[in-house]
Amino acid sequence: MPVDTSPRSATWTFVDGEWISGNPPLIGPTSHAMWLGSTVFDGARWFDGIAPDLDLHCQRINRSAEALGLAATVSPEEIEALAWEGVKKFDGRTAIYIKPMYWAEHGSPISVVAPDAGSTCFALCLFEASLGDPNARSSLTVSPFRRPTVECMPTDAKAGCLYPNNARMLVEARKRGFDNALVRDMLGNVAETASSNIFMVRDGVVFTPAANHTFLAGITRSRVIGLLRDAGFDVVETTLTPADFSAADEIFTSGNYSKVVPVTRFEDRDLPHGPITAKARDLYFDWAHSNGDA
Repeated sequence: MPVDTSPRSATWTFVDGEWISGNPPLIGPTSHAMWLGSTVFDGARWFDGIAPDLDLHCQRINRSAEALGLAATVSPEEIEALAWEGVKKFDGRTAIYIKPMYWAEHGSPISVVAPDAGSTCFALCLFEASLGDPNARSSLTVSPFRRPTVECMPTDAKAGCLYPNNARMLVEARKRGFDNALVRDMLGNVAETASSNIFMVRDGVVFTPAANHTFLAGITRSRVIGLLRDAGFDVVETTLTPADFSAADEIFTSGNYSKVVPVTRFEDRDLPHGPITAKARDLYFDWAHSNGDA
């Protein structure tokens, strides 16, 4: 039987000057994006009438496009305006994921492997996606898989071609009974999880891996760091190992999809939903509701 390609929640996509409901067929078997993976995307969030840091996400998608050799054909300001237009198509009761995307339709005349920047396409997809339970917990195990360096993969872009590696990290971790995976770089130092940035707390100090071009230092990560520092916490960006996380008092993740989530088990060790983790989440949502560009 054919696979059902309808979206799993209410979805609207802006493409070629119009809004289309559902999952429009945009990429064919000869499209460069389908064949050779020339896709980039970004993800912002709308909830409670606000869209925190939407402008920064709209700026980053264009940087990602250029890093992958595509053309950024829509300005960040235009993307942001379209996003707010799209939000109005929903009923306002469920959080929305805001996903601008670029991809190449054709290969370069020099070599089909390289994308033809002149064939860059753009779409903006919005779909309902709950923020999840604010009391959610997450368990982590160290992944046997690693993050590549920028010399090996376009780690300076939010590129679709990076995510199959993240997917196998998640699949492998879940086979062993964990929700997510702590991922190392090629030198064996912690980079992030398979789907989010990572923080740990030790003796009241917050630590997070220093951005080293092996992972995308996220917009939410940066926002959380700034908010914690403004609230008087020491936040140190440095080189960390799995052993550091084994000795942590608290661990939490940050990411656009679920914002701030506590880790309550690392390998075979239970961890508390600690006070600094709770403070980081409260600080983020307090800021968002005050500065979310409603």
